[in-house]
Amino acid sequence: MSTATIAPQALTAKDFATDQEVRWCPGCGDYSILKQVQTIMPSLGIPRENIVIVSGIGCSSRFPYYMNTYGMHSIHGRATAIASGLKATRPELSVWIVTGDGDGLSIGGNHTIHLLRRNFDVNVMLFNNQIYGLTKGQYSPTSEENKVTKSTPFGSIDHPFNPLALALGADATFIARSMDRDPKHLQELLKRSHAHKGASFLEIYQNCNIFNDGAFEIFTEKSSKAEETLFVEQGQPMIFGAQKNKGLRLDGLKPVVVELGSEYSAADLWIHDENDFYKAQLLTRLFDDPRIEGHMPRPFGVFYQTERPTYEAVMAAQLEDALSRKGAGDLDKLLAGNETWTITA
Repeated sequence: MSTATIAPQALTAKDFATDQEVRWCPGCGDYSILKQVQTIMPSLGIPRENIVIVSGIGCSSRFPYYMNTYGMHSIHGRATAIASGLKATRPELSVWIVTGDGDGLSIGGNHTIHLLRRNFDVNVMLFNNQIYGLTKGQYSPTSEENKVTKSTPFGSIDHPFNPLALALGADATFIARSMDRDPKHLQELLKRSHAHKGASFLEIYQNCNIFNDGAFEIFTEKSSKAEETLFVEQGQPMIFGAQKNKGLRLDGLKPVVVELGSEYSAADLWIHDENDFYKAQLLTRLFDDPRIEGHMPRPFGVFYQTERPTYEAVMAAQLEDALSRKGAGDLDKLLAGNETWTITA
């Protein structure tokens, strides 16, 4: 009697959508990010039961409800800690962390930097809308200076965090930036994040149209996007502008904008190298206030990536070595300790 092997059915984006009503404010950038994540998931070839979405607290943290995978809506700022524990004990799982600029950089900032330096093989998606949306519009760690909000009626006096510079300073092995309003670019960077073996940190500019509408409009609108953004590609010169007539070149260690034409050509420009740690530091610092005359374009793409052993792999090797040298442990003996007494009647 022969038995037929039934091939697993190919998954689609719809297979990753739940039956839950998606409840974000109409027009929120989170809708686009959810769509792009659901779109790329089938191409990863991972069974849904091996994918886990872990979130903290904030508007973005409703994400696990809308993904037809395993997931956990955890506590404020601790998604990274919970995901670390999961990855340490179940290294075969594909773990995705959804967090926001408040959740991941304020109360959860300490957990974020330690996850990155430890290099767990997880994917961090940080939704940055430069505001606290869930709690109704207070300024966040990434809000610009002089930001007038409900908690800063005279304008914020805080200097904003630069998330990618922070991640690079924590020795993250993969850092990148995309935006909610460029679906193809976001899909590509989500795939790149997943393909990286180690902690990937993807900052996503996400519009909060209720409490901070238009925060990134200069980078996303057709009328200004080409002049204000620099999409970096491995091995390619840094060219931007509506007519592709501008570029970045290095004057020593100082990036400068030049016009392409008679004096400069593409051959004179800064060539992007994702593996160059020192140039990545320069790239993360292209973080000028776009309202200031003479500002630099804002970069998007993969800024830096490198290979380093993951935490869970090193931990497994350490345990295996201890077991080979000392043998299996005895929990009863450990609990009893070295000094025992026998009580006789």
